[in-house]
Amino acid sequence: MLAVRVGHLPVCARLKSFVRNRILQFIGDETGPAVATAEPPASPAHVSPPDDAPLLDAYSAAVVSAAKRVSPAVVNIEVRQRPRPGTQPRQHPNGGGGSGSGFVFTPDGLVLTNSHVVHGADSTEVTLSDGRSYPATLVGDDPETDLAVIHIDAPNLVAVEFADSNAIRVGQLVVAIGNPYGFQYTVTAGVVSNLGRSFRSRTGRLIDGIIQTDAALNPGNSGGPLVDARGRVVGVNTAIIPVAQGICFAIPSSTAQWVAARLIRDGHIRRSYIGVAGQDVPLHRRVVRFYRLEAETGVMVAGLEPDSPAAAGGVEEGDVIVEAGGKPVRHIDDLHKLLTDERVGVPIALTVIRRTEKLTVEVVPAEARRRE
Repeated sequence: MLAVRVGHLPVCARLKSFVRNRILQFIGDETGPAVATAEPPASPAHVSPPDDAPLLDAYSAAVVSAAKRVSPAVVNIEVRQRPRPGTQPRQHPNGGGGSGSGFVFTPDGLVLTNSHVVHGADSTEVTLSDGRSYPATLVGDDPETDLAVIHIDAPNLVAVEFADSNAIRVGQLVVAIGNPYGFQYTVTAGVVSNLGRSFRSRTGRLIDGIIQTDAALNPGNSGGPLVDARGRVVGVNTAIIPVAQGICFAIPSSTAQWVAARLIRDGHIRRSYIGVAGQDVPLHRRVVRFYRLEAETGVMVAGLEPDSPAAAGGVEEGDVIVEAGGKPVRHIDDLHKLLTDERVGVPIALTVIRRTEKLTVEVVPAEARRRE
């Protein structure tokens, strides 16, 4: 019987050689170890913990740079108010006893601050960071947004630079600077905690787009700037909630710039009004479905001023306003947002629910009276 050959070796010989080579590949030959084992890793040398000093130095450098750039423009504001007959002297909400902060935003001496710092003051004195003091005059005041502009006649002033508050993000580093006592400015740092908050001014009007930050705001720092890492103003510090572990609020710079421009031009902010006292109320689901309303709440007219635009237009007490100018009215703040200076003298259609009937009346808003 002839053996079948492949090449020069029989098939059985080649198979044995192949198997032997594969075994040796995994377990080694008779001269090597029976099982190949990996070399134990060498003991690593002592590894130092990561050095955070450069990061902390960079953070500190950003805060120091921002404070150094802005602090010359931050001022202390002291106000005096003579008691009126039969009235008590007004207590300032900032807790500083007639003291607050502000900042120079033009080289010719215009200073931006909070309305509650200077509103109703008989005399105002501004102290700069270098110790110089000057009397100030009121340019304009808007309690609805808690902003005011005053003016001092002083040479060699340093003005701040504004940044776009719409570009800031949650988590961004911010620095709050104030000058509560006129001796030296104070600095606190933190991050933007939230954007788009709403905050009510002393007049009850809702201020939208408020910046929430955890940078501590101490009494007397109201009206000071909130700046980014480059020292540009992104907000005006306005309020603190003492029982909320230092939650602070600032009016965005976009709002502050718009209000300041109007105050410089007109001395006040023009707004329209219709003369109703409103209360948010739920609507019955049957009414919502029957009239296909967009919202399930509206504003009930709880009070109506005599000879007001609403009274002249046919609005009655007890009516529930559900639309204004074609837009749904869910809350009283929806009316506030709608009644801007552009609406003065411009007819607006109000849709109301009167008992179970849906009516549309035309109202011509008038200019709101300024609050004293």
